[in-house]
Amino acid sequence: MIRQIVKLSPLCAQCCRHGSKLYPDLNRGEYSRISDGDLNTFTSIVGSNGVKTEELEHYNSDWLNTVSGFTELVVSPKTVDELSAVLKHCNSQRLAVVPQGGNTGLVGGSNPVFDEIVLSLERMNGITHIDPDAGVVECEAGVILQTLSDKVAEHGYTVPLDLGARGSCFIGGNLATHAGGLRVIRYGQLRASVLGMRVVLPSGQILDGRSNMRKDNTGYDIKQLFIGSEGTLGVISDVSLLLPQTPVSVNTALFGCQSFEDVVKCYRISRQYLGEIVSACEFMDSLCMTSVQDNLGLASPLEDNHNFYFLVETSGMNNDHDMEKLENCIEAVFEAGCADDGVMAASQDQARHMMSLRENVAPALKPLGYNYKYDVSLPIKDMYSLVESIREKISCIDNSFALGYGHLGDNNLHLNALTPNYDKEALSLIEPFVYEEVARMRGSISAEHGMGLKKANYLKYSKDPGLIELMRTLKDVFDPQGIMNPYKLLPWKD
Repeated sequence: MIRQIVKLSPLCAQCCRHGSKLYPDLNRGEYSRISDGDLNTFTSIVGSNGVKTEELEHYNSDWLNTVSGFTELVVSPKTVDELSAVLKHCNSQRLAVVPQGGNTGLVGGSNPVFDEIVLSLERMNGITHIDPDAGVVECEAGVILQTLSDKVAEHGYTVPLDLGARGSCFIGGNLATHAGGLRVIRYGQLRASVLGMRVVLPSGQILDGRSNMRKDNTGYDIKQLFIGSEGTLGVISDVSLLLPQTPVSVNTALFGCQSFEDVVKCYRISRQYLGEIVSACEFMDSLCMTSVQDNLGLASPLEDNHNFYFLVETSGMNNDHDMEKLENCIEAVFEAGCADDGVMAASQDQARHMMSLRENVAPALKPLGYNYKYDVSLPIKDMYSLVESIREKISCIDNSFALGYGHLGDNNLHLNALTPNYDKEALSLIEPFVYEEVARMRGSISAEHGMGLKKANYLKYSKDPGLIELMRTLKDVFDPQGIMNPYKLLPWKD
């Protein structure tokens, strides 16, 4: 039985630390500092509404309040030509730049470390075209994911990406970090749905690769280099996405299980019985459920508490067909003895509530202390063993705890270890042990959050030295001045 969650004090101000203090070995690069002349140039390019020098806390700090920089300037272009001119000036003056979308990242990748200029895409938020025949949308990088989803839904389509931060994350940031989300098991990775992109290089050169064609076999697929590059090569300004039809029938079931082994059995049965209509397979442990109940007031539809919870969602075009398959699946789960309790949503409101329990684990943890958060890919059978190992490693730290949840359908574990405040001893117990374990199991140290600042020096645990060197070569080709999102993704410490 997993021990009960410890109720910690609210997150204190010292939990949010400047990147330079969190990483004392990290020194500011040899970049220029912003002058009055630079400020005047930016204002002449984007106008006074596109330049901010006050109230910049939102741009400086990450969503977790664990990493913060101290930029004195945010520049927000409105058009691709303005974006080009801003980058060209930064490149000529060797001013470091951090491209920023909705700033919902969890690895310190979208906020400054020192005084880098924040290049915000918030004003480039137009949805330029929807082709209802082809099922393609063209939009700018600053469109909020929820806004994009709502707009394409008017035409009978859905965006092939869904995640808890949908109300604030930008589609450009989703592409730059190659976000995963809840429905990878159904729609695949986001990059597979990208038909074309327009990108601006640090030199100011505009690479116009926009296309609405599903087939384009004309050489190197350059756009793929920028997907997942975390703004280190250039800035995505526009994208064309292929859209799936909006499912007519969406059904959800939640199970309570004794062990993680039982969760895996539920997953296998779900894949066997539900096949092509599976759209999400999620799990969380009892501490996750306790957190969303206590901190967010969300109620579990199951009467008793359970060690683990397994959630399965189906999406299809025939409700009678889908309901029959889900009912057969539920029956098979109970016959196999791998769930003690379970419930199927009787309405869309109930289905949304069930999914919200899983989606809101991350915000439910924010008040509980400093979160050492890890997003890894592992063989399904080994996923929870890493949580148990970390829980044991930090057991010597007072009021510490670890929990796990994630996307079972694509091998993605979200491991969270918490202490009341930032604790160097706790961090030394977790890292590099957690990455060594992931490498030992031939997993990935970043499943969907990217590398950012926090993971950059651990890239060697997932990438061969030759591949890292090739990545550095590509960085030098696209960004020879090194101004684009410095200290992120690639190792800065030998």
